[in-house]
Amino acid sequence: MSSDVTEETNIPQEVAEQEIPDSARVSFDSDQDGASTYRSGFVAVVGRPNVGKSTLINALVGSRVAITSSRPETTRKAIRAILTRPTAQLVLVDTPGIHRPRTLLGQRLNDVVDDSLSDIDAVAFLLPADQKIGPGDQRILERLQGDFGKKGQEINSPEAWKKPVIAIVTKIDELSRTQLVDKLIEVDQFGHFSQIIPVSALEKDNLDEVEKTLIESVPVGPQMYPEETVSEESATETISELVRGAFLEELNDELPHSLAVVVDDLEYDDDGEHALAHVSLYVERDSQKPIIIGRGAEHLVRVKKKVRTAVNRAVGARTKLELHVKVSKEWQSDPKKLDRLGF
Repeated sequence: MSSDVTEETNIPQEVAEQEIPDSARVSFDSDQDGASTYRSGFVAVVGRPNVGKSTLINALVGSRVAITSSRPETTRKAIRAILTRPTAQLVLVDTPGIHRPRTLLGQRLNDVVDDSLSDIDAVAFLLPADQKIGPGDQRILERLQGDFGKKGQEINSPEAWKKPVIAIVTKIDELSRTQLVDKLIEVDQFGHFSQIIPVSALEKDNLDEVEKTLIESVPVGPQMYPEETVSEESATETISELVRGAFLEELNDELPHSLAVVVDDLEYDDDGEHALAHVSLYVERDSQKPIIIGRGAEHLVRVKKKVRTAVNRAVGARTKLELHVKVSKEWQSDPKKLDRLGF
């Protein structure tokens, strides 16, 4: 920890000495008898597209559970990452970014968020420190107020929430100390959240405080998953996410937004030590196939190499990937095609 931060919250000393909202000062109440109590629950991680939801979850869990990219709509399903500690277990639900949908796929991604919010114990609302609070954030806040605000009570204080709604101000490494103070005050006035936690997931700054706050936000309950489990995803679901994430890294802005990845089959040898995965890569136009394949299939080869170790770990066997690029025209707006692709 650098010398210019406080021991309690990792907020810079100059920030801590200035007038910041009480909700941004983290504190924890121990049980009255002093005994430790096991806590467990579900925390929905929400926010606009590309605000660092997946990056934060991966940093907390210590493993790449959710794929990350600077592109909107990187997350297309509710990924459940599991964080286990000696006194608590959190299921962090990485949701697609809430946005105004332009396709049927976009609407279904918003529906995924609706389902994720229906049975959770707390909400982590991510707001990037380097961006202004905008209409998209306002829409999300109004949605949360409708779902988790106490009936007949205006949300003008942290006590007006019936479930903890915690603002997590991400990417604080992009701001100066004075700018961070101003941002914390702005966030407090914007939402009157249960807590406000500044964090930089990439720099691992204040991650401990985020973890503590989220643990305190869930109820007393039993451990739900084995200690070694970090994701609720099946092997085939993990493979499809790994492959799509690798293409996001490989092609960046060249990658067609319409790429969908489906594992058609996963076959194990009799010895259980080797497996073969048949993976289909769907685009919407014939002209997009060469972008995915690359000259001499170079993109397919590099993606296979990039995901090999992670796929072997997910499958529990040495796995050969067979990648097939296919065209499914206008699949993002076709309900039957979306169903077949798992959306």
